[in-house]
Amino acid sequence: MAMGAAEQRYTSYEEYLELERDSVVKHEWLDGVVYAMGGGSFEHGRLAVNIQAALKNALAGECVVASSDVAIYVRETKFSTYPDGCVVCGPRELHRGERGIGEAIVNPVLIVEVLSKTTEKYDRSEKFAHYIRIPSLQEYVLVSQDEPCIEVYRRPKRGHWQHEMARAGETLQLHGHPIAVDDIYRE
Repeated sequence: MAMGAAEQRYTSYEEYLELERDSVVKHEWLDGVVYAMGGGSFEHGRLAVNIQAALKNALAGECVVASSDVAIYVRETKFSTYPDGCVVCGPRELHRGERGIGEAIVNPVLIVEVLSKTTEKYDRSEKFAHYIRIPSLQEYVLVSQDEPCIEVYRRPKRGHWQHEMARAGETLQLHGHPIAVDDIYRE
């Protein structure tokens, strides 16, 4: 189950978009149920901005990097959320409400989540289970708040997702480009 439930009655996607437009709190939407998302800490925000900046620099001219203000939508599971960052290469495909309000990316190639004590289990399990249903998704990046450690789950052409971890002093590849762990954690 997603974070904290805002309501348990059925809420259409269009009603959800109306709620998001007027709310100061972000929500997730899962096939008619709306859940309030918790606010991030300073450290969470700092790490999210750092990895977004590193990706933007590495992928300049190739892909577009978006912040946590951009929603994604998983068509297969009818799930909408705001990851801590995402990357789209090529034309952006959008999911819109029936009345043309709101939009969410449906074709990210890379999604970033910054882990916290309250979201880590959810980000690693239920949320990942939704994300792997996105056909375009190639990499799922988890950034630890507790220590300099970044994990990447990669979708191979065949077989199971592959896992890679890099710690302080190490470099990992994100969408084919080297990213130094120390750069993400630098103040």
